[in-house]
Amino acid sequence: MQVLNFLFILLEVLVLFNLLIIVHELGHFLAARWRGLKVERFGIWFGKPLWERTYGGVTYSLGCIPAGGFVALPQMAPMEMLEGKNQEDQETLPPIKPGDKIIVAFAGPLFSFLLAIFFAYTVWFVGRPTSSRATTTVVGYVVPESSAEAADILAGDRIVAINDSPIERWVGIGNDAIMWQIVSSVADTIPIEVERDGIVHELTASPTVPDQKEWWKRKNLREIGIRPWQLPVVGAVQTNSPAQRAGIRSGDVIQAVNGIKLHHPEFLSQYIRDNPERELTLTVARDATDREFTLQAEFPVYPEDFAAEDKHAMIGIAWNLATMDAIAYPGPWESIWESVTAMQKTLSALFAEKSDIKAHHLQGPVGIMQIYYRLFDSEYGWRLAIWFSVLLNVNLALLNLLPIPVLDGGHIVMAATEGLLRRRIPLWFLEKLQAGCALLVIGFLLYVTFYDLQELPWKRQKVPEIYFEAPQP
Repeated sequence: MQVLNFLFILLEVLVLFNLLIIVHELGHFLAARWRGLKVERFGIWFGKPLWERTYGGVTYSLGCIPAGGFVALPQMAPMEMLEGKNQEDQETLPPIKPGDKIIVAFAGPLFSFLLAIFFAYTVWFVGRPTSSRATTTVVGYVVPESSAEAADILAGDRIVAINDSPIERWVGIGNDAIMWQIVSSVADTIPIEVERDGIVHELTASPTVPDQKEWWKRKNLREIGIRPWQLPVVGAVQTNSPAQRAGIRSGDVIQAVNGIKLHHPEFLSQYIRDNPERELTLTVARDATDREFTLQAEFPVYPEDFAAEDKHAMIGIAWNLATMDAIAYPGPWESIWESVTAMQKTLSALFAEKSDIKAHHLQGPVGIMQIYYRLFDSEYGWRLAIWFSVLLNVNLALLNLLPIPVLDGGHIVMAATEGLLRRRIPLWFLEKLQAGCALLVIGFLLYVTFYDLQELPWKRQKVPEIYFEAPQP
């Protein structure tokens, strides 16, 4: 069943990922037919054709490598020469107006943007699953000995502003998101305003970057050591554990330990580590009623090679960290604008002086497909995937409009240049320019793909087997 589930999710990923690219190429194709350009081939997928037919002078094909599609337009900037066409073939074709080239080049990003609008309206209709930990502004946990603790930030504080920008959510890309304000900051200190017991306190935290020993992995970003408020929901109870013997079940909500309110699951783990021998009284919400369970944490059986300093007493529960507890219905243009803003903020941080956000933090095709896989593997797979597709299509449209040869924006710039000069740019020059830029783009994709591969599931560290022995009769 696991293999079938994996294959089914992989099929969903391929279908949606290919749809995004094919729609983009379809825009070029339809615009080229409309403006009378020669279309040699319109292909879905790459590699050796599994199916091929010629209609109206255009060869349509279905390749064997499910990786998008392409349209061959020899009268545009001659990328086809990288695929084996020669300069003489290009020169025998009739010239086309620069305006027509611009229309054809612009049609791809336009169709990607239209697809983003379609997905945005779909999200508006079916909703986008969200979690309280993504939208909250309340601190749930402060890491001991962190810069947040040094700044006197406490669990239960509500963050109202960072860097003088009002805060409305925890995650996301934008000035109103807590995590973005921290990771994109460039100053040595971050001014933070928190509300505590109805009083606003002005605090200052000094962000740090955790050490990254593995050079081949993406570098860590700035943090101050805070976690969002999160409902402590029990996801699973380990066999023979103190929690199981006490009667705690999956789905229970642990509200307090020894009378101390929990704002985040990690607080209970920290409390047990700090008080390994203390008896625990857990206040638990189950079936709309509060119950109390008394238990004692115990040391489980660890693997022989487990680091001694990492061994600690446990009660044997795993938290449900993936709970989606609300459905949002953002307006379509709200989703589009949020995607545009996210891209603008990312590029600004990427090129900002002293920023810790670097090119290797971006995602390539492998990383994007992995994101899709994780979304489809969740309880709300298609809803989340369609929401993410809004962001991805907006990015695909805008990035392709950058004035870089081999991208659609580069075609537009070269066509506009031909219109101003009133003559065609020499083919030998275009060939060298296109080839050089293609190598740079391919090189960049390989660069980010190298980091994407480090985050694939089979590259992750194996979780050690930790268990509790059955109690003696």
